[in-house]
Amino acid sequence: MRNYPAPSYPLAGPTRAAPGSGREADLNKAQKAGLENIRALLAEWKRTGVQECMNRVVFDLLDYIAVFPVEDENKWMDKNGVVLPDAYLMKKGSTTRDLAYQVHSDFGDSFLFARAARTKRRLGEKHELKDGDMIKITSTK
Repeated sequence: MRNYPAPSYPLAGPTRAAPGSGREADLNKAQKAGLENIRALLAEWKRTGVQECMNRVVFDLLDYIAVFPVEDENKWMDKNGVVLPDAYLMKKGSTTRDLAYQVHSDFGDSFLFARAARTKRRLGEKHELKDGDMIKITSTK
């Protein structure tokens, strides 16, 4: 992650004028300088770095993984046909049964087995999930 120098101008304070909104004339000097810094950052890096920061916090510092429950393990869809509809953030070390409970308590209570959508391998209740797993839960309900 890139370290940015502290601004050499006073803090601008909140504003309701977004870049390009036509309200920039209402901004004070510090707010205008802040917007120019954002424009320069975006021009150079094409992004703000916010997503990278969030990913680092969630996945590296908090030790979460993203797991995708699917209803159709062949098409990676939910019952409405949405491809990879939801990602569940789960602590590293979570199991397939933990995912079943995250989806719905009835699935956790009546869990039979899970299936890895990529490999079609049948997984038991204590199988530890990995980041990016696509899992079909099979239950008696």
